[in-house]
Amino acid sequence: MMSMSSSPPAAAAGAVQTDAEGLILPKKLINPCIESIDRKELHRELKFNARIGKSVLNQKSELERAYEKQKERHAAAEQQQHSPETDLGELGRVIMERAQKHEAAAQKQDADDADERQYVNPEYLNVRAKLRTAHAPN
Repeated sequence: MMSMSSSPPAAAAGAVQTDAEGLILPKKLINPCIESIDRKELHRELKFNARIGKSVLNQKSELERAYEKQKERHAAAEQQQHSPETDLGELGRVIMERAQKHEAAAQKQDADDADERQYVNPEYLNVRAKLRTAHAPN
């Protein structure tokens, strides 16, 4: 039978390679999974994380998970225990006072507007309605 040479002759990258008898030499097929850019980046990241000792698969023991959950609950309870007024400094206290004054002034203004609306003379409203109907374009 025909024998292929162990090393094909050097040829251009896009050219077809042939053996001594003129037969076309098979090329190695490209594996799209291995040549994928996403796969290469993932593999590089996994190698880096393994080198620095980071667990990417979240492989923690049940005890470690329970301990972390307990720490989170403790931190949340401690944060809830501290009220905002106790953590504020002098500036925070002044800001809170000004906000309360501003809120009180806005409520007083709303109350004054409501009082003014109550004391509208009904006779004035009747006369105004008659004038509107008299001057309305027909």
